[in-house]
This record gives sequence, structure tokens and C-alpha cells, in this order.
Amino acid sequence: MSIAAKPGDARFFVRTGPHSLVALATLIGASLTGEDKLVSGVAPLQTAGPDDISFLDNRRYAEVLDATKAGAVIIHPDFMARVPEGTAALVTPEPYVGWAKISACFFPPLVSQGAAHPSAIIDSTAIIDPSAEIGAGAVIGRAVEIGAGCIIGPLAVIGDGVVIGKNCRVHTHATISHAILGDCVTIYPGARIGQDGFGFAITKSGFVSIPQLGRVLIGDGAEIGANSTIDRGSAQDTVIGPGVRIDNLVQIGHNVNIGSHAVIVAQAGVSGSTTIGDQAMVAAQAGLAGHLNIGRGARIGAQAGVMADVAAGIEVLGAPAQPAKAFFREVVTLRKLVQAARGAAKPDQKKED
Repeated sequence: MSIAAKPGDARFFVRTGPHSLVALATLIGASLTGEDKLVSGVAPLQTAGPDDISFLDNRRYAEVLDATKAGAVIIHPDFMARVPEGTAALVTPEPYVGWAKISACFFPPLVSQGAAHPSAIIDSTAIIDPSAEIGAGAVIGRAVEIGAGCIIGPLAVIGDGVVIGKNCRVHTHATISHAILGDCVTIYPGARIGQDGFGFAITKSGFVSIPQLGRVLIGDGAEIGANSTIDRGSAQDTVIGPGVRIDNLVQIGHNVNIGSHAVIVAQAGVSGSTTIGDQAMVAAQAGLAGHLNIGRGARIGAQAGVMADVAAGIEVLGAPAQPAKAFFREVVTLRKLVQAARGAAKPDQKKED
């Protein structure tokens, strides 16, 4: 079995190019230092060759830049002096953003083939733009609307009445019901969107389920990770704002409202009716209680247990979650107490002598 040393195995990815450095510099708004040339791909600093372009965004890897054989590198102005002789530089204050755009230039997203597979099951009342692609075994329900350029993957299920905007990508085995999606939304494999929320009344004899009558609204450019779940609202809607990034294995409860460009990382859970502000970040395995208000730009640390509102711009850690400075003060104090207790428990060496 061969192992590719560089990104973009041709069995899985469609490559464009080669591209000139002048064109790539223009694409990312960078200044070019060195001669213009054609490059045919992207690669990490340590494996890149003369036909590749690479990047440096982390000072920890500056020494790797010194030894790279890349034909060109995307770098911050601070690293110009370390670029090896013979390597051109695309200089920009945001090299990682440049890397993202140039990588997408060489390896663009798949484009719809504008056809439905013969095995797809499509209700006669569905309205599907002729430029959309429907994969093998996909099920498209009654009165569904699918916009131009969409790709619906194999075995995906789009429930009755769902509306999907333009240029969306719904990957294999995803299911969507009771939902309205904007443009350029990506739903990764196995995601479940629009199922019943976790709502019930408690009686002496057991539980009485409450009908979940809301929807899921997903804004333009949002991405929902593999095997994540988003419950539809109860009497309100569950709202995922524009540009939101939800990682794999995330649970979003009913009536949750997530602001634009927020990030929810793997295995986090957000209980019902919580509001998360624009550009907030919730790290892996964090748990948020219901009916909370997480402010704009707040940061929730990994495995935090959040049981109270978090103000805008505040970072919280721990369980129960508290501001980061208070959390670290307690850690230091506890460590000192443990060290003092260990010292007191040691036998007096002089007495032993």
C-alpha cells in the first residue's frame, strides 16, 4: 500500500492548476517577494518541494521554515528574514487565511452534476432545481424545495416540506426534517436535524410528551458536523446563525439560538432555550444548562459545566464554570495546600538521624 507524502490524493480529490504565484498572491491580497513561477500543489513545510506552496503561521515551526524546499511560502512579514534562498514568499498579515484560500483554489469543492440517480426516491411534489444533484438511494419528501447547485448525498433523507437554499451540500446518511436551510450550508454525514426536542411534562405516573411544533432554521454558510444532532423547537424555532461551525458529535437542544459565526466543538451539549451570542466559542465536551444567555465572543473551556449566564467576552473554565482567572487562582491555591500537607506528613529527618 502506497502512502501519499503530500495532500490531495488523486483518488479522492480533484486538483486544478498549476497556478502562478502572481495569481495566487492576488487571490489572497499578498505581496510577492521573489520570482513568479508556476506551482502545482500545496504541502507542509517539511515535505514541500519546488513545485509546491506551503505556509507558516506558528512561531513554533520557524525552524522548519529555515530548511523547507518549498517553491513558495505564505508567511507573515515577521518571518521574511527566515525564508530560504530560492523560495518565493507571499507576504500577508493573515497567512493561515491565505493558506485556506489557496488550498481551496487547488482543490475546489465538488460541483453538482445536475442529475438524480435512478435509485433516488423523489416525491412528485418536490421542487428541485435542474442543476441540483441527488445521490443514490436518497429520499426526497413531499413539497421539498432544493435550490440550484445543491448536492444531496447517497442515502440522505430530506423530510416533507424542508427547504434547502442554493449550493448546499448534504452528505451521505444525513437526515433533515422540519427545517429551512439558507444558502451554502453543509451538513456532514450522519447528522440529524429537526427531530423531536427533549420535551415532556412530569406526572406522578410518568411522563407526558409535549408536541414539538417549532422548526430548525440554519443560516447561510453554516456547517453541521458528522453525527451531530439539532432538535427542532418546541413552540419557538431552533436557530443556527449564519457562518456557525458545529463540530462532530454535538447536541443542540430545542429552542437554542446560536448567533452568527459561533463555534461549538466536538461532544459539547447545549440544553434547550439557551442563547449563544455571535462569535462565541464552546470547547469540546462542555455542557450548557438550559435557558442561559452566553454573550457575544464568550469562550467556554473544554469540559466546562455552565450553569449560569456568561457575559460577553468572558472566558470560563471548570465545573461549575467560573471566570478563567478565578479558576486558575483556585488551582494554584489547592496545589499549595496539597504541597504543604505533603511536607507536614514527611518524618523529621533530624529525629531519624
